[in-house]
Amino acid sequence: MPTNQPALLQAQNVRIDEHEAPAIDGLSLATQGHHVVVLGAPRALFEAASGMLDPARGELFLQGIPCRTALETGRVAGAPLDPPLPPKWTARRYIEWSARLAGGSGSRLRNHVDEAIASLELAPVAELPLDASPLAVRRATVIAAALATGAGVIVLEDPTLGLPEAAHRALSPILAGALRARPWLLFAARAPLDAPLCLEADEALVLLGAHVVAQGKPSELAARERTYAVHLAGDPTMFASLAMARGARVEAFGSELTLELGDSLTTRDLLELANEARSVIVELRPLARAFS
Repeated sequence: MPTNQPALLQAQNVRIDEHEAPAIDGLSLATQGHHVVVLGAPRALFEAASGMLDPARGELFLQGIPCRTALETGRVAGAPLDPPLPPKWTARRYIEWSARLAGGSGSRLRNHVDEAIASLELAPVAELPLDASPLAVRRATVIAAALATGAGVIVLEDPTLGLPEAAHRALSPILAGALRARPWLLFAARAPLDAPLCLEADEALVLLGAHVVAQGKPSELAARERTYAVHLAGDPTMFASLAMARGARVEAFGSELTLELGDSLTTRDLLELANEARSVIVELRPLARAFS
């Protein structure tokens, strides 16, 4: 993993609001990788990391620069999932518009556009209206539009979400190849360990609420089959004490906990321990499921 340079993404006690209510509150993290998968985060964190939404409190940095500044200076480009696209525009026109919006012009703009189209293998469909293009093509167009800005970092939402299996298999390796040469942050609910972008990733973060409950190489996190992220309503201190007395390893972040069950505990035991602690397990998420 890269060293002696600012974290790709760093948060310090960040609160991000959506619709005048906190979507995430109290988030602190620092990534270490060059290609990073962020799993389980609310969409507001993607919007803030790509510079489109300012934190209500705290500081959020991309390579040591406030994310809004990174966007305004062309250092980051975001690729949201299924943004509105002008239906009669072609993929090429949309990608050119994105490059021009980022300040491109002349031969430099044309080169960025041509390179983005080639990297996403869009040349055969680049002149078709977007409303006549398959979903996978439209999503590849959004990624190409981000690349065509010339930004050094790409922040994207999972562009394979909900695609038919054949389209998923076709698009995934193309995306991985197109993004390989620059740092990226991928925000997703899950990332199968054998997915090309996950194979390219050198780090994954799993979030529960405003807390990073696991961080490391995707393959190492996926191997933690008896580790669970728990959201608890009640007394987390008593619950953690009871679980540790039964052999669990526990990390607590307020009402969110990470538990490694050990050899003897089961998930049924966790429910019984919660009852003993006069608490309720609101969410029990196997860590490995984030990579399935």
